[in-house]
Amino acid sequence: MGTQTGRVAVVTGTAQGIGRTIADRLREAGATVHGVDRDEVDLADTAAVEEFFTAVGDVDVLVNCAGGVVGQTHTPLDELDDAAWDAVVRANLTTMRNCSRAAVRAMKRAGYGRIVTISSGAGRSVSLTGVQAYTTAKAAQIGLTRQLAHELGPFGITANCIAPGFVLSNPTTQAQWDSYGAAGQQALLERIAVRRTGTPDDIARGVLFFADPDASWVSGQTISIDGGHSLF
Repeated sequence: MGTQTGRVAVVTGTAQGIGRTIADRLREAGATVHGVDRDEVDLADTAAVEEFFTAVGDVDVLVNCAGGVVGQTHTPLDELDDAAWDAVVRANLTTMRNCSRAAVRAMKRAGYGRIVTISSGAGRSVSLTGVQAYTTAKAAQIGLTRQLAHELGPFGITANCIAPGFVLSNPTTQAQWDSYGAAGQQALLERIAVRRTGTPDDIARGVLFFADPDASWVSGQTISIDGGHSLF
């Protein structure tokens, strides 16, 4: 029997890559999974999020995976405009706030809940893409996770975070990898202890751990799933 049998999960950012794999693995573990992506619901819009969660009903597990650099590349800070900054913050941090706020109401009533947020190694260090708002939003996700753990712990709700390293999971990361060329790719691999890039399954396994009912005394934590990259 799966560890999530009878549980209801919402996973955001399921159009591709990591989010889609997380949803698949939670289903395999027995959960009823509601996946959602920005093409279906604007998760940065409070009213749209409230409507979505009302339709879903009670939620036991929330995985905040929506985000990314929104198609942006490095722009020097003195040339950065407000709209570019705001778009990245909305895609990563605002979506996390909105979905967490909507999900915890049912979790509080049930006295049980698991919130897992996919941040980034950029949130603990710097962004390889050089997108300032991305690094900032990912660091803020880690901070919000700690605060949620503190606030929601008395209700039986845990909140934890995963900071992935370089994962080849979608066209954006593939293009980034290709842009490094053979020498740059080798240099990156040499800074990863296990000498390989990550896969969506590597991240999904971390989610399954945090979402497990038995992980009830693990909260407020951020784990780097990066093949040992953060050692260097």
